[in-house]
Amino acid sequence: LSSEAFTKEGLSPHLVIFDELHASPTDELYNVLQLGSAARRNPLLLAISTAGTQTDSTGQESICFRLYQYGQKVARGEVDDPSFFMAWWEAPQKANHHDLDVWRTANPGFGDLNDPADFESSVKRTPEAEFRTKRCNQWVSAQFAWLPHGSWDALTVERELDPDVPIVLGFDGSFSGDATVLVGATVEAQPHIFLVRAWEKQPHDPIDWRVDSQEVEDEIFDFCSRYKVIEVACDPYRWQRSMQALEDRGLPIVEYASTSPARMVPACAKFFDSVSQATLTHARDPLLARHLSNCVIKNDRLGPRIVKEHKTSIRKIDAAVAAVIAFDRATSIRQVETPVPMFFDV
Repeated sequence: LSSEAFTKEGLSPHLVIFDELHASPTDELYNVLQLGSAARRNPLLLAISTAGTQTDSTGQESICFRLYQYGQKVARGEVDDPSFFMAWWEAPQKANHHDLDVWRTANPGFGDLNDPADFESSVKRTPEAEFRTKRCNQWVSAQFAWLPHGSWDALTVERELDPDVPIVLGFDGSFSGDATVLVGATVEAQPHIFLVRAWEKQPHDPIDWRVDSQEVEDEIFDFCSRYKVIEVACDPYRWQRSMQALEDRGLPIVEYASTSPARMVPACAKFFDSVSQATLTHARDPLLARHLSNCVIKNDRLGPRIVKEHKTSIRKIDAAVAAVIAFDRATSIRQVETPVPMFFDV
């Protein structure tokens, strides 16, 4: 069958065999085929797939990844669903993808159907994310991820924000298409990254949805009134009026152009090094993790920095940009010998 979902309406199948489900760009075809068998007495849907990227073309979790997570819950007894069965072989998430024992764990046909010599050859010339999905059956955030595999998740720390610890806020705003995000970073030896709030258009929102700038301003003002915010670094594009309004209310607003390679190239390198060397922590947040996983590297004569996979992509990276901004300013301020005395207080 073709991948067009609307032409499959009314098929009423007894049996559906859906091969390589991870490659489905959306969940539309799967839903049509699954729900179309309601009139059958004993319908069966069999999905065959290796792992892939966790998100589909819409930027949300893919149908295959969602079913994988659901299958884990069924296997653990968290969900009672005798109609759902999953058999899955995978390598541990932090496993060395060059290890022969890891290959054997993820491939029940290893040494029989699978030739070890082919694995030894392929691992040397295949991108890591691609090898992990195809040969280790591991889910990855992106085929060409910016951050090392599993490095961001490993830095999760649950902690309460201390009102006396200085904080820098990074702000990346949008008008309608992208997300508007506010991310914080503590100014301390091991900075802690956390999402304050994000405004992101959802599938059910009207086509003329816009970010409420007054709501954004109030959120920033409210956070600054409760914590020791020494700087609010803002990307000024389309938000100059709000920046001026917040500055007039006494907030320490500074301009930070995220479109400037001169700023973003060293800032991205600093963020990458800190994640790789585990010198920062973060509060686990799925939106921030998703935006970080959507980042790809643009490397030209100006230097490497994070960008969207292409200009029209719906995979948003705004939270990642805000995190880089906040981290860059927080670490830069800490390097100053004389601490910045100014902070907002009410």
